[in-house]
Amino acid sequence: MSDGIQRLQRPDGETLAFRRIEGEAPTVVWIGGFRSDMEGTKALALHAAARDRGWAFVRYDHFAHGQSSGDWRQATVGRWREDAIALIDSLEGPVIPVGSSMGGWVALLLALARPERMAGLVLLNPAQDFTERLMWPGLADHERQAILRDGETVIDEEGLGAYVLTLAMFEEARDWLVLDAAIPVAAPVHILQGRADDVVPWPHAIRLVERLTGGDVRLDLIEGGDHRLSAPADLARLIDVIERMRH
Repeated sequence: MSDGIQRLQRPDGETLAFRRIEGEAPTVVWIGGFRSDMEGTKALALHAAARDRGWAFVRYDHFAHGQSSGDWRQATVGRWREDAIALIDSLEGPVIPVGSSMGGWVALLLALARPERMAGLVLLNPAQDFTERLMWPGLADHERQAILRDGETVIDEEGLGAYVLTLAMFEEARDWLVLDAAIPVAAPVHILQGRADDVVPWPHAIRLVERLTGGDVRLDLIEGGDHRLSAPADLARLIDVIERMRH
């Protein structure tokens, strides 16, 4: 068993930082959200569950997140997708991606790129297409104008701190939108969505369910659940969902 930091070298010299627990397949792969890292509450809870239950488990930091390398201004949805694919390609056997918020979008793109590797998908408040449907409409008018005029603007958001939003990220993300057509995922999909989520409102999950085709889809709308879904009951529910999907 090894749970120290490991690094996956990428062709352009960047590195993805990840932690891994050896165990029984399928490998549970934690895919975090926008501006989050692999040391968050849910990732650590799954790490502990994997150690206790004998799961194979990997958690990692996206490009320009946490302990992975990368210039934030160069970060795009396509890059995060490519890195997720590379990580899965470095592992053996079936996987269960567990994607939170933006990580849910990345997990869906991963499932479309590597369908034969998917034993199942678990999505928490998934934020597919968030750049186009949630973030851009949610910006103040002066912020959108600055991005269009200058190519970027600085956002200072409670909980996420100050960071740059680039026009390039919004434009590149349009190549990866999934809600405008059917999303063929044959593996079972289990979505956990908080009804009280004010970042990714629950109707966004309904739209995803309507688009998913090819396999069983379950949606749990969690009364009072917020965007984090990190309360003890939420964590217990997540672990139970993964445990059942593994068998």
